[in-house]
Amino acid sequence: MRGFRPSFRALTLIIVVIWIGVAALYALLKPISNGCIMTYMYPTYIPISTTGVETSAKYGLYLYHEGWKKIDFQEHLKKLSGVPVLFIPGNGGSYKQVRSVAAESDRAFQGGPLERTFYQETYLTPEEGGADMDIASFQLPNRYGYRLDWFAVDLEGEHSAMDGRILEEHTEYVVYAIHRILDQYKESCDAREREGAAGTGSLPKSVILVGHSMGGFVARAATIHPCLRKSAVETILTLSSPHQFPPVALQPSLGRYYESINEEWRKGYEVQTSRTGHYVSDPVLSHVVVVSVSGGYNDYQVRSKLETLDGIVPPTHGFMISSTGMKNVWLSMEHQAILWCNQLVVQVSHTLLSLIDSRTGQPFTDTRQRLAIFSRMLRSGIPQSFNWKMQAQSSWSTNVVKDVKNPSGSQLHALSGCPSNVHWNDDVLERDLYIQTTTVTILAMDGRRRWLDIQELGSNGKSHFIFVTNLAPCSGVRLHLWAEKGTPNSDLPAIKKKVLEVTSKMVQIPAGPAPRQIEPGSQTEQPPPSAVFQLCPEEMNGFRFLTISVAPRLTVSGQPPPANSMAVGQFFNPEEGNTELSPKLMLLSAYSHKDIFLKEDHPLVFNLSFATSLGLLPVTLSLKTAGCGIKSSGLPDEEVDDTETSRLCKLRCFPPVALAWDPTSGLHVFPNLQSETIVVDSSPALWGSTVSEKTTVLLLVDPHCSYQTNIVVSLPGAASRFLLLYGSQIVGFSIAVIFFALMRQARTPPVPSILEVMESNLRIPFPFLALSIVPILISLFLSYLLSQPLPPFMSFTVISVICYLFANGFVILLILVSQWVFYVAAYLHVFIKRRWQLWEGNFCFSFLQWFINLCSGFLSLKVIGVLRANPLYVSVSAAIILSTFVHPALGLFILLLSHALCCHGALCNSLIASFRTHARRMELSDHKTQGNSWSQQFASKPGSPSKENSSSYGQTQEDIFHYRHGLLVLHLLGALMFAPSLISWLQRIGMHQSFPRFVDSSLCICLILHGIFSSEPMFDSSFPFPHVLGQKVRLNFIYLLAGLFSFISALASTPYKAFYAIGAVGAISFALSISPRWTGAPRFGRRRYSLKR
Repeated sequence: MRGFRPSFRALTLIIVVIWIGVAALYALLKPISNGCIMTYMYPTYIPISTTGVETSAKYGLYLYHEGWKKIDFQEHLKKLSGVPVLFIPGNGGSYKQVRSVAAESDRAFQGGPLERTFYQETYLTPEEGGADMDIASFQLPNRYGYRLDWFAVDLEGEHSAMDGRILEEHTEYVVYAIHRILDQYKESCDAREREGAAGTGSLPKSVILVGHSMGGFVARAATIHPCLRKSAVETILTLSSPHQFPPVALQPSLGRYYESINEEWRKGYEVQTSRTGHYVSDPVLSHVVVVSVSGGYNDYQVRSKLETLDGIVPPTHGFMISSTGMKNVWLSMEHQAILWCNQLVVQVSHTLLSLIDSRTGQPFTDTRQRLAIFSRMLRSGIPQSFNWKMQAQSSWSTNVVKDVKNPSGSQLHALSGCPSNVHWNDDVLERDLYIQTTTVTILAMDGRRRWLDIQELGSNGKSHFIFVTNLAPCSGVRLHLWAEKGTPNSDLPAIKKKVLEVTSKMVQIPAGPAPRQIEPGSQTEQPPPSAVFQLCPEEMNGFRFLTISVAPRLTVSGQPPPANSMAVGQFFNPEEGNTELSPKLMLLSAYSHKDIFLKEDHPLVFNLSFATSLGLLPVTLSLKTAGCGIKSSGLPDEEVDDTETSRLCKLRCFPPVALAWDPTSGLHVFPNLQSETIVVDSSPALWGSTVSEKTTVLLLVDPHCSYQTNIVVSLPGAASRFLLLYGSQIVGFSIAVIFFALMRQARTPPVPSILEVMESNLRIPFPFLALSIVPILISLFLSYLLSQPLPPFMSFTVISVICYLFANGFVILLILVSQWVFYVAAYLHVFIKRRWQLWEGNFCFSFLQWFINLCSGFLSLKVIGVLRANPLYVSVSAAIILSTFVHPALGLFILLLSHALCCHGALCNSLIASFRTHARRMELSDHKTQGNSWSQQFASKPGSPSKENSSSYGQTQEDIFHYRHGLLVLHLLGALMFAPSLISWLQRIGMHQSFPRFVDSSLCICLILHGIFSSEPMFDSSFPFPHVLGQKVRLNFIYLLAGLFSFISALASTPYKAFYAIGAVGAISFALSISPRWTGAPRFGRRRYSLKR
C-alpha cells in the first residue's frame, strides 16, 4: 500500500529524535551528587480541628512539634504564642515534609543567630528601593525573642500540577487554614486567660506562607482570594515553585487559572484609581513580599525560568534567588531535596527568624525592611557580573577611620569596617615587606604587612587587582588603601584622612574539601580559597599604596586558625585573560576537543565567554596541572612524571575555582575544579526573553602553575537540557505539524497518506521554510505591535526551527508506529477470516458457530438493535456525557476508539480488495488453472463490489483510512494532553468528586464533534465566509490558520492554547454539517468520493 514506507529524510529525522531521546534519558537518569547534608528531627504532628467548610472533611491541618518526649496536645495548643508559619506541600507532597525546616527553626531559635562574619554583604539595589534606605540603622538581631510555630496543610498528596480544579480546591482550603490558624491563637489566648495565666503579647494578625513546588503558587493564589481577611498574608517564601507557567502546561483550565492569578497579581501592585483617574487607595498587595528560591540546574521538574517573578511581582516587593548562589548553601539540588538539604533549611530558618520584630513579636510591617532582610540573609556578596570595565564605585569608599597606636606609640589607623571586639595584639605587625612583583603570595599567618605600590605595579595596563585567600576578614587579614606611606613622624591628621580600610570588600565563596597530607608528617596540600577581593582602577584612584596585613597565628580573635593558610594577590590586565568561544567552536568541541594552555605567570583571573548559553550546551571543563616550576628545580626528568608533577603541584598551587554567572539563574560556583560539567539553569531563545544569552565563566587559577584546559560540549547534557527547556514548545509544534498535514490532505483527491504529506511539508526550501519561518516572523511582528521586547532573532529562529523539526520527527515516529499496528492487525484479521472460510465444513466449526449464534441472541434485543443501527449517535452521546460529567479524557478515548475501528475496517476492506485484484490477475495469467485459493477466498459475493470495481473500491477504502488516520493522530495528541489530569482524577476516585471545568469539557466536546462530523474526506469544500484574496475559504485554509495559531501558542510556551484551535475547527465542522439539514440548502461545495455500483 502507498504511504507506508518513510523516505530517507523521514528516517534520518526519526533516528535523530530517537538519539536525542535516549541521550536525554541517559543524562536525566544518571545519579548526581548534590552535596547536601541530611537533616534529622524528632517530629510530632498535632491535628488542628477543622470544621465548617466542605473541603475540611477531605483535607487537614497540623501543628508541628519538635522533640522526642510525649506531649499533651491540648496543653501544647494552650501555650501557642509564637509567630505562625504555614507550610503548603506541592504536587503529590505530604504535610510531613515540613519536618526538616521546622526542626531546624527550633534549633535556630534555641541556638541563636548565625555567627557574624565580616565579608561583604548584599543590600537592596536602587531598583529594589535600596537607594532611600538607611543602611547604618539596619541591623540583624543579636538574639531571637520569638519562636516560629510551624503549621502544615494535609492535601492528601493530590497532583495539583496536573489539574486546575484541584489547584482551586487547594487554594480555598489554604484560605480556610489561614483563618483557622489565626483563630487558634485567639482560642489559646482565651484559654490561658481563663486559667489566670499572664498575657504574652499581641495576637498575630498575619501568617507567613512557605510553599514548595505548586504549594508556592497556591500561596500566591490564596493571598488574592476574595475571602481572605485583610493583611492575613504579608510574607511568602516559595521553594522550587513555578510562577510564570505550570510545569505541565497541557490542560486548558490549568493554564487559564495561572493566567488569571498572575493577572490579578499584576493589578494588585497598581495604584487603585477611579474611572476618572483619581487616586482611590494604595495597591492591594503593597504590603506583600514574595521571595522565590530556585533549586538550580539539578531541579529537572521546575526550571528557573518558571520560578522567576519578573512581570508578576515588582523588584520592590520580591526577587528570585538560586540555591547555587545562596549564602552558605552554594548547591544545586533536586526538586525534593530542597526540602531537607540542611545547608538550605538552616539558612531559611535563620532568615525567617530574623523577620520578627523583637518589640512586637510580629514580622516587620515595613515591606522594604523585610525585603532587605531576605536580601542580606540569602544573597551572596559576589558581584553579579564579571565585566571588569563596568565595575561601579562601591559605597564603602566613604567609610570613616579612627585612631589607634602602633607598637612604637605612634597613632596610625583602625577602621570601622572591622569592629573593636575583633582585635589583634599590640605586636601584631612585626615588620613590613615591600612587594616588587605584580603577584604576591602568602603561605603562612606571619603577622606581617605587605606594601604594594599601585602606581608601579599597576602600570602597563595591569590596573586591576584581585586577591584570593582562605583567611577570614578582620580576624585573619586586613587590607588598606594609602594615599601615602605612613611613618611615625608623619602628619597624622593628614594621613588618617587618606587611609581607607577595604577589608569589607572581601566576598565569601564556597571552599572545597579541606586539604590533606599526602603522607604522615609531610607537607599539606594547598587549601582552597574561601574569599575573593577585587579592586578596579576607579576604586584605587587617589591612592598610592595597597597593604595586606596578616595576623599572627596566635592572635586570631577567639577563632581556631586554619590548618594551612594561603593567599595570592595580583595586579592584572583583564584583556589578557579573556577568551570567547563562538557557537561553532562549541559545537565542534564535541568531536575535536578545544584546548587552552595557560603558561606559568598567567593572570590569576581567566575569563571564558561562551556565545551560546551553557543552559543549552553544557560543557565539560577540565583543568590539568601541566607544571609548577618543578622541572627547573633540578630534579631529573625521569623522576618527574605526570603523576608526580600533579602531586607536587598540589603542594604549591591552590585548587582552581570556577564561577559561572547567568542573567536568569544567577551565580554558580564550582570549587576544587578538576573535571566538571558546567551548566547553568537558563532558558535561552524563548519568546519574550531579552537578557543576554552569553554565559560568563570566571576561572581563579594559581599563577605559579601552568594548566592545560580542555573544553568539550556534553552531548547527553545538551540533549537533556533541550527536552527540559523546550518540551512544552515541542508539544504545541506537534499539533501544528498535524494541522499542516491535514491541510494538504484536504486539497484534492486521492487522499495522500498522513506520512506522505508530512514528508512533503519537510521539502526545502518550500513548503518547509514557509511553514516554519512565517509563524516566527508573525510572532516577532506581534511583539512589535504590543511593544514587547524582542528576543535575539538568530538564536530564537534557530532554536524554534530545531524544535519544529523535532516535532516533525516525533509525529512521523508516532504515525509509523500506529500505521504498523493497524497494518499488522488488518493482516491478522484477513488471515483469520480466510481460515474461518476454510473451516466452514468442519464439525468443530459448526459447534463454534452454533455457540456464537446462541450468544448472539442477546443482540436481537430491541434496545441493542437500535444502538447497532445508530452507532454514530451512540459514540457521540457516550463521549459527550463522559466529557461533561466524568472526565474529558474518557470522552476522547471513546472518540479514539471510533477512529481506530474505522481505520481498521477501511484497511481490512482495502487489503481484501487488493487480494481480489491480485487473484484476478493470476486467473488471467494462468488459463489452465480453474481457480486458486485466493480467488476462492476473495470471490465476489452478492452485495459486494464487482470485480470491475474492486480497484476503485480499494482506493476509496484506502482514502478513508488515510483521512481517519490523520484525525486519529491529532486527537490522540489531544487525549494525551489530558492524560496528566486523568491521572490526578483517578487518584481521587472514592473521594469527593466534582464536575470537570467548563472550558475543558466544552473544548473536548468540540474536538469530539470534529472527529465525528469530519470523519469523511471532503475535497474542494468551500464555506460561506468572506473571500480571502479573492479565493474561497476552504477546509485546508481553516487547517492552516489552526496550525499557525498552534505554532504561535507553542512559541509562547502555552501549548494548551492549541486546544482552542482544535475546538474552533470542531465547532466550524459541526456547524457546517448541520446547517444544510436545518435550512434545506445544499452543502457548501462538499464533494465526496463515490463508488459506482
